This record gives sequence, structure tokens and C-alpha cells, in this order.
Amino acid sequence: MSQNPLWAARVCLPVVYIRFPQDCFYPPPQQISMFLSPPVDFLDCGRGAPVRMECNNPSDFRIEADGVVYAARSLQRSPQHALVLLVKAIDGTTQQQWTTQTRTLSLTPLREMAAKEGRFTGNTDLMEISFPSRRNSQLKRMKRDWVIPPINVPENSRGPFPQELVRIRSDHDKSRALRYSVTGPGADQPPTGIFIIDPISGELSVNKPLDREHISNFHLRAHAVDLNGNQVENPIDIVINVIDMNDNRPEFTHQIWNGTVPEGSKPGTFVMTVTSVDKDDPKTANGMLRYKILSQTPESPTSNMFTINNKTGGIITVAAGLDREKVPQYTLIIQATDMEGNPMYGLSNTATAVIRITDVNDNPPEFTAEMFSGEVRENRVNVIVANLTVTDKDQPNTPAWNAVYKITGGDSTGRFSVPTDPTTNEGLVTVVKPIDYETSRTFVLTVEAKNEVPLARGIHYPHLSTATVSIRVMDENESPYFEPNPKLIKLEEGLMPESALTIFTAQDPDRFMRQKITYSKLSDPANWLRIDPNTGRITTIATLDRESSYVKNNLYNATFMGLDDGKPPANGTGTLQIYLLDINDNAPKVFPQEAEICEKPEPNAINITAVDGDLNPNAGPFAFELAHRPFDVRRNWTITRISGDHAQVGLKIGFLESGIYEIPIIITDSGNLPMSNTSYLRVKVCQCDINGDCTDQQHIMAAGLGTGAIIAILLCIIILLILVLLFVVWMKRRDKERQAKQLLIDPEDDVRDNILKYDEEGGGEEDQDYDLSQLQQPDTLEPDAIKPVGIRRLDERPLHPEPQYPMRSAAPHPGDIGDFINEGLKAADNDPTGSGSTAGSLSSLNSSSSGGDQDYDYLNDWGPRFRKLADMYGGCDD
Repeated sequence: MSQNPLWAARVCLPVVYIRFPQDCFYPPPQQISMFLSPPVDFLDCGRGAPVRMECNNPSDFRIEADGVVYAARSLQRSPQHALVLLVKAIDGTTQQQWTTQTRTLSLTPLREMAAKEGRFTGNTDLMEISFPSRRNSQLKRMKRDWVIPPINVPENSRGPFPQELVRIRSDHDKSRALRYSVTGPGADQPPTGIFIIDPISGELSVNKPLDREHISNFHLRAHAVDLNGNQVENPIDIVINVIDMNDNRPEFTHQIWNGTVPEGSKPGTFVMTVTSVDKDDPKTANGMLRYKILSQTPESPTSNMFTINNKTGGIITVAAGLDREKVPQYTLIIQATDMEGNPMYGLSNTATAVIRITDVNDNPPEFTAEMFSGEVRENRVNVIVANLTVTDKDQPNTPAWNAVYKITGGDSTGRFSVPTDPTTNEGLVTVVKPIDYETSRTFVLTVEAKNEVPLARGIHYPHLSTATVSIRVMDENESPYFEPNPKLIKLEEGLMPESALTIFTAQDPDRFMRQKITYSKLSDPANWLRIDPNTGRITTIATLDRESSYVKNNLYNATFMGLDDGKPPANGTGTLQIYLLDINDNAPKVFPQEAEICEKPEPNAINITAVDGDLNPNAGPFAFELAHRPFDVRRNWTITRISGDHAQVGLKIGFLESGIYEIPIIITDSGNLPMSNTSYLRVKVCQCDINGDCTDQQHIMAAGLGTGAIIAILLCIIILLILVLLFVVWMKRRDKERQAKQLLIDPEDDVRDNILKYDEEGGGEEDQDYDLSQLQQPDTLEPDAIKPVGIRRLDERPLHPEPQYPMRSAAPHPGDIGDFINEGLKAADNDPTGSGSTAGSLSSLNSSSSGGDQDYDYLNDWGPRFRKLADMYGGCDD
């Protein structure tokens, strides 16, 4: 029996109002289906204790905690007799009890009775119910000015409107006229105009249909004033509850629900939960939903493979036999119905549940044949020799379908593997190690196939999960190989050409083929070796030298090739390593070969090292000594041994002129047959600063001035001095030239013109063909007595006899011009820049010697310009 609210009343002792809306009884015409009315609500008159309600006819009616009365079964409607129901209210704390009696009448007698009592106005029935005094109650009635219970109004009422709800009255209306009004949302506040009140009678009416899903209750305030507008009663709150009606269908949150369940699941396995919502009051039957399965597709193996919890929507399996290989998916039509699933009065809606059966490994892989075969050429690696095919009824490309192959017999050396083709699920028999035809000609493998995941419980692998694979090996022409490879031999260096070293031959692995091997040389970096093409004998064609750049760590590597005459020919290579033993065949040398030392060592010595290409004991310790020739070597230098490999060279005298010297040093090694060698140490003796660093011309060159730049500077200085002298001579003889009948110099050869035409350093081209050494005076040469015998500076010019020039007679006193020239010559003599010049001092032209006695005819050999100078300066006075 559906739980339908029949009626309800709001009770407060001793006076109660109850209202029944029109059309209380719904069809079918012979049964009571439902009463829509305010609930039976017990007013405890301020006690606040919980109240439990019971009725005297629980087989036909039941009362919920909220006071709503439901019919427990179908009731016959009797238009002649009233249905009497006794309601009991029990205090949950003191167990005190109150009872009231209600009667239900058919619509017509109910309205007639209300009309007789004067409480029927229009379409509204107002009924007064009096509760008898409470038994065993010590409560006294509390005086109340207004007695207005909460009002329950059903939603979606069909009118007519306005429809009276309740009459509001005050005890003061007996003595004077009053005016009534209501305020609040629904009256004078938005939404306005829903409730109105008769200001004289106090009848409160609803003016339009209500929607509980929009507004479930209203809170109004009732006011009573006299004709002058004076308030005669305190405002009282009126609560109007909108009673729900079943005007909304259930709505599923999804129209299509997807779920999964493994195949072979036992009955009672949870699958999924579907849910729907109903906008009606969930506390009433209007919002109480019930679910059921309307259909199942396909109906295999039975039509009831699933069931649904009618309250929660949970779907579970109820039958065994789920098999993905037969039925991979089920489609269920689910229905949700309100009114607790009453098919006659409830509203329904449907959704689709798609249940996919997931795969489990309940089908093992099976080979399509018991025997497979293949062939492979020897020495081939990473080649597929056979394809093993299997069948598996499980879902493809899943762990329950993917096959894993394992060789269980016939491959003790591990030369094969069977990976799985991820696309076809085939087993690929692959060679992973070379196979020698001369050793094994056939293989018979036993291969087992399983899935990536274990089989489901109770399932066993059949006989066809194992197969036999027969593999035939085919012979090929294999490459010859050298043994051992590399081959190491030890020899002393210095072995002469055409010396036999060893025999280096290759072997042919093809024992069943008669083949000839020829030999050739592939790599011989120093071109020292030769191999006989037929016998493999290796001989030398040059002297073996351990100190060669091609020898690393005493090892010399040469590579040879052996080629057979098969079809096609095959070749192999071998390496011959020659370990060269050292002999004393290299003389020691001095290192470094160049050094610097100051003119005045204080002290200043040079550390040298002996280097030898040989190894111990053919190298150090070394013996050092100075050569006996030239004789001045031992007189000027000294050498002291510091250790077996090092010595120190120093000056034996207190001063040595700047220059470059070569010191011969004899170094002897410690070989069984010692070897000696005379090495030359190139020593630069230079002027040094206080820090012991050279400050001579070489450092100037290192600072950025090259040899050409220094020569150009010296030439400029010389030319400048010559020009000064020429100018002085020209001034002396200018007067004499004016009186001459014939010019000494042609106009085109005028000295002044030539001087003015110089436009480059060092003079013209014709002036560069002279020897500056001729300007050097004989008396400026260094005497041979002060120089060491047998050794000289490498930067000196070669000594040769200086030309002797005839002496001129003494010239007359030069006068003022002569004084000027003498001062210039003295300044030139004192010029520090002239020291060390290969040309000597320019002051030697006329300093400390009589210029008039000098014969300048040799200047004629220097070119036309110097010839004029010789005529002007070296000529006679006239």
C-alpha cells in the first residue's frame, strides 16, 4: 500500500482548528486515495518536550513524526459514514498523554455540516475540533488573545481564487469594531499579492496557486487596529507552509551510465550505481524514489543477469555466466519512480546503463601447429629463422592476450631467443649468438607460450601451449683468422734489413672446404716489414729504430691480411706487435741549446740538462766536461756537475764582453759501450740591469724594434752628420766659388739641389752602395792582444786589413768656421749613441787628427755625390 497523506490537524489544548481543502478524495471513485491537508501538529503550549503520536487504527493509518497521516492500505470511501480516528500524543520525557478524535467525511456531508455550522464560505471549509481535557494532567489553560495555528496550503491548487485559509479574530472584537491586516513577503512585500485578508472579518485568503519548489513557506505578521488606527493587539506571526504535491518527475543525473564488471564474476558482484533526483519534497512520498530494471539486452545467458537496489540505485550481478568472449556488453533500461515506486500514482523516468564485461585471462595461448621449422646461415646474428603463431580468445592487445615465449629445451648455449611481435602476437625465433656449421648443423628447440598475466583460477594450459622448432644451419665461406691475434715478438732495435722476424699465418675455419690463403700487408707505418704472400714469413726491409716516432711505448704495430680463394672470397686480419729492446745507439745532447748570461756575473750560472733518446741503462748518469779546443773555452768558462743528468755552466773570469758565444761541451752516457757527443751551448753575454735582465740591443728588438728599423735609425744619424759637415764646408768655400772662372759642379749636379731633393731616409739609391766600414779609422780597431785567441764574438765583422789613405798636408787655420766645425766634432765624439757602432765614431773624420792631412780621394768610389764632397772638402785651398 502506498503511503499517501490523508489529513492532518494542528492541535493545542483545548481549542484546535482544522481545514480540509476541496476535492479531498481523489479517484478511483470507490477508494480513498489521499487526503491533502495540514499535518496533525501537536502544540505543547510552550512545553518544548518531544511528542510522539500514535493512532488507534495502525492497520489502516500511520502517523509520521512530522504529523502527516498516511493510509496504510486501500480504503473504501463511504459517503454515509464518517471514518473515526483516535490520535494519541505522548510526552517523550514525562510520558504524559493527550488524545483527540478526528472524523473523515465524504465531501458532500462535510460541506453540508460546515454550512450548517456557519463555517462554510465559498470553497473553504473551517472546522473546529475540541480536544477533551488531558488525563492526569496538572496543566492549566493559558489565556491567549489570538489562537492561530500554522497554516498548510497545498501547492498547485486549481482554485477558485481567492481561497480562504483561516479566520483571524481578536477577543476585543466583541466590544468594538476592529480592522485586520497582514504584512510580509507574499502580502505587501515581493512577491506581493499572493495573500490577502478581509479587514473586517479577518479571513486570510490565498490569491493564486503556490509552488513549493519555488517558495516552500511564507512568514506573515497579522495586525489588529481600531477604527482610529490604534493597535489593539500585538502583531502575531503567521506561518504558511506550502504542502508538496507530486508535480515533478524524477530526473537521472546522466542519461547514459557506463559500468564494467569482470567476466566470470560471482553473483552479488557490485557493478555500478545510478542516481536520479526529484524536485518534490524528499520527506514525502512525492520525492521518495524507487528504481527497477525494465529490460536487459541481450538476454544471454539469462534475462536477469543483474538486479538493482530499488532505493540506492546500486546494480549488482545476480547470476553466473558472464563471458566476455560470448557477450562483451549488456544494455539495461533503468526506471526511477516517485511515490515510493507506486506504478499507479507515481511519476517515472528512464535512463540507459551500459555494462561492459572486462576481460580476464581465462583463455591460454595455443600454437596453431605442433611443429615449426626454419634455417639460418652460419655466423649470422640477429636474424629471424622462424615465426611461431598462436591463438588466444582473450581481448587483443591486453596482458591476458599478449603472449610470452620461452625456450625450455634444445638451446643449452643460449644461441636463440623468442621475442614477441607486438602487432601479430607471434613468436620470432631469433639467432643472438653466431652458429658454427662445423660444430652444429641442426637445432631442435622446445618453446612454451604463456600470457603476460597468470591464468584465472581453475584454468590450465593445454597441450598446444608448447611447440617444437627445428632449425637447419647452412654452411658459408668463413673468414680466415690469425692465431694469436695480436702476435707479440721482442727484438733489439737496430736489426738490419733482410732479417727474418717470424711466420705469421692464418687458419681457415672451413674444414670441409679446401682453400688456399694468401697474405698481404695492410698497415706498416714506417715501411719496415715485408710478408711472403704464400708462407706468411715476415722479414725486415729497413733498420728497426726504437726511437722512431712510429714506436709508442716500445711497441711497433703492423697489420696483415689473409685472403682465401673461396666463392666469394673471405679475408681476415691480424696484428703483429714488435717490442723493440733498447740499445745504446743515441749520443746525449745538451738542453737547452741557448742561454743568456750577464757580462759581470754576480754570480750568474747556466743550468743545463743532458738528454738521450735511449733508455736506462744506456742513458744517464752522464759525464760533463768542456772541450779542450779552442783554448780560451776552459780559460773563460767552467762546468760543474750537479746530478746524473744536470750540470751548471758559469763564467770563470770576472768580465766578458757582450756577444754571442758557442761553448763546446762533451757529454758521455753510461751505456755498456758508452757514447760521447760534443754539443754546443749557444750563450748570449749581455749587459744586465740591477735585476739581472739583459738590457742590450736584443731586448730593444724584443720590445718592438726590428733589425731593419735599427739600421735605418743609424743611417739617418750618419746622413744628418754628413749634411752638417757639408753645410759647413759649403759656407767656407762659397766665396771662393764666386771668383772661380768655371764652376766646380755642373748646375744639374749642384750639391744644394741634390740635398734638397732627398726625400727618403738614408739618402738616394746611389748613396746606398758604399761600405760603412771604410769610415772606420784604423786607430779605432780593437787590438788583437786584448781578444781571446781562438774564439771571437759571432756578431763581429770579419777582420780584414783596413785601407790606408795618403795623409794630406796640414791645412791653414780655419778661423771662425773652423772653430764651429771643431765644436761640432767634439760634440760628436762625446755622443753616447756612437758606441758599439760597426762604423765607429763619425768624429774620426776630423777629431784628434788633422783633417787637412787626410786624403779623401777614396770618396770618389762612393758615387757622384760623395765625389763632389771629395772635391769640395779634400781639394787644395785654391
